[in-house]
Amino acid sequence: MKLICIGRNYTEHIEELENEKPTDPVIFLKPDTAILLKKQPFFIPEFSNDVHHEVELLVKINRVGKYIDRKFADKYYNEIGLGIDFTARDLQRELKEKGLPWEKAKAFDGSAVIGEWLAKDNFEDVDNIDFSIHKNDVIVQQGNTSHMLWKIDEIIEYVSKYFTLKIGDVIFTGTPAGVGKVVANDKLKGFIEDKALFSITVK
Repeated sequence: MKLICIGRNYTEHIEELENEKPTDPVIFLKPDTAILLKKQPFFIPEFSNDVHHEVELLVKINRVGKYIDRKFADKYYNEIGLGIDFTARDLQRELKEKGLPWEKAKAFDGSAVIGEWLAKDNFEDVDNIDFSIHKNDVIVQQGNTSHMLWKIDEIIEYVSKYFTLKIGDVIFTGTPAGVGKVVANDKLKGFIEDKALFSITVK
């Protein structure tokens, strides 16, 4: 199982971090050890003083595929989920300035929250799904998949050129604007439309 993450897929998030708009999807990976275990709190790592939440719509791959054509991509997933790509922003900034990979800031243990899954058939259009994250019962980040620069099927087509997709792989499709710092005792709840799919405490 691998976690495939797409960066810079929402224009307003690109702007809030003052990044350049990419010409192709930005891809990075997280190992399975990054998955936060169910019912466990998220512990802020000792190597960062500025960990940010990044809520993202998730897709779970249900069949093996390579060089998948976009028009067939919808056959490769039947579940939609929600998660968090926790990011040590201070460490990421330092790594980017040195031209180094992001993994230490993005792929550390517990940095990937994967909530409950919903059947794709629940949605009339996967390219028009509202999602959000609430911090201490206040909405701090929200998005809609219609605002993605690259939609889900385009992502699957692109990613499968480089990586064979396997059953159980999870794609994090990118985060909208509104990322922010978490501190101890924060309560984070993630929603797709009106359905709560995860709830975690920060320690």
